[in-house]
Amino acid sequence: MALLHRAWRPVARLVMQGPARITAALRAWSSSAKSIEERQKCLMARGLPKQKMIPGVKQVIVVASGKGGVGKSTTAVNLALGMAANNLVVGLLDADVYGPSIPCMMNLRGNPELTDSNLMRPLVNFGIACMSMGFLVEEGAPIVWRGLMVMSAVERLLRQVDWGQLDYLVVDMPPGTGDVQLSISQNIPISGAVIVSTPQDIALLDAQRAAEMFRKVNVPVLGIVQNMSVFQCPNCKHETYIFGADGARALAAKLALDVLGDIPLHLNIRETSDNGQPVVVSHPDSSEAKAYLRLTAEVLKRLPTSLV
Repeated sequence: MALLHRAWRPVARLVMQGPARITAALRAWSSSAKSIEERQKCLMARGLPKQKMIPGVKQVIVVASGKGGVGKSTTAVNLALGMAANNLVVGLLDADVYGPSIPCMMNLRGNPELTDSNLMRPLVNFGIACMSMGFLVEEGAPIVWRGLMVMSAVERLLRQVDWGQLDYLVVDMPPGTGDVQLSISQNIPISGAVIVSTPQDIALLDAQRAAEMFRKVNVPVLGIVQNMSVFQCPNCKHETYIFGADGARALAAKLALDVLGDIPLHLNIRETSDNGQPVVVSHPDSSEAKAYLRLTAEVLKRLPTSLV
């Protein structure tokens, strides 16, 4: 008790000296706290890497989600193909080091060749230049790496690839809000982030975290994609909202964002992705492909029009 009393003696003295002294002391403390906060911000800013554009790439778009298994990679692939269908030159970077999906979805195998400048040449299919960790390791081999090795691999995928001249580079981000997302956001200028989620409450919680993370690092969030929004029975055509109805719309309204598109839960999307023949190129006239093309149009509408 004696120690407690001694600790509070300065406060007691202030109380006895009157409100004016208390106000002055609080102001001094507040000013001191602000100056410490400002110094911390300066030190943080000094430590952040300077953003550098990827040579030959005009704009970068990231496709992200807070949770795995919501169809983020399928969305990234079909978004890239939708852009290519608009006569744009597009590249696709698989930044999910631990679980690369792009080689399977884009039907690509093999190791990248090296240029005379020791840069990796992307593998190409459907007119899209692709790079993935999956091209550098054996298929099915686990990547058991600590954070620093992962960061080094991501840096290599970003900086040591000869992308040529691209209008857009679409980056398929890993799920979550960790080191890879932060590193990419801080190292390269990003024109916009597309957040993918199912309408399910548990997925929406993580989608919100992803959107808020990009806002914190000053990356424009273009909007939310409501994936697996509805299932239509192929026989009776009855529609069932397996993951709930319009959950992503409610989240978009809460975050003052747009819903960029609704993608149905459809067998055709799953089969074409697994077979390495994405629906936008294999069934371009299907309602599923048209949903991705509408999504593409909404994304392009929200991107800067002046390309460097």
